[in-house]
Amino acid sequence: MHDAQQRKPTAHELMEMHIEAMFTHDRNMRLRTINEPWPGEPPAPRFFLGRTIEGSALCRFRYDVPETLVRQLEELCADEPILRDLRTKPKHFDVYMHLLQSERFTMGPCYLVPDDFMPAAQVVSVTRENMTGLLRGGFEWLASEIDYAQPCIALVREGRAVSVCRSVRITSRAHEAGLETLDEFRGRGYASAVVAGWAMAVRKLEGIPLYSTFWDNLSSQSVARKSGLSFYGVNFTII
Repeated sequence: MHDAQQRKPTAHELMEMHIEAMFTHDRNMRLRTINEPWPGEPPAPRFFLGRTIEGSALCRFRYDVPETLVRQLEELCADEPILRDLRTKPKHFDVYMHLLQSERFTMGPCYLVPDDFMPAAQVVSVTRENMTGLLRGGFEWLASEIDYAQPCIALVREGRAVSVCRSVRITSRAHEAGLETLDEFRGRGYASAVVAGWAMAVRKLEGIPLYSTFWDNLSSQSVARKSGLSFYGVNFTII
């Protein structure tokens, strides 16, 4: 069992696990692609910055970013203050955008699903063997991913899945959650239940269950808040 599972990982360790799960790296720890478990990996962003509640900042760069620019960005990253609020942009946001000559970025909070978080309703595992009936009526698109996005946990009503949480970024150390709930079944606590069930399944595989979202996805943040997930940092990328 990994040492990180025998004690609570630090925020910096969780951010390291997050970036490992989100992107593939080359031997120089440069970003290569987005780490999707299914075939067809798109290119990674050129710049990643992970700020944590402990005050540490972790930055990574795509393989094609020039070394001179990497050094400039690293110096700026080292000057980032302790994270106080999940909606606060990086201190050097404008400089990062200028140096990389970009207007496109993403940002969002990152959470750890706690060990003691249990599903408040019955959930089931979705696999190729039982997916046919479960995915009808809204989750048919998931059939093409089912072999890759495991564990996949669903809450079922009237014989079909209405809320699903599955692994969408996977490494030997951690899994990142992908959460979807059908519109007409939102606001009933179903999302929290499937996240809890998914996290239990990930821990059985000796992995760390991580949950991240975008800063403007208020419904996803609401699930995290109501579920008592542990906020450890904010990711920021420049495309």
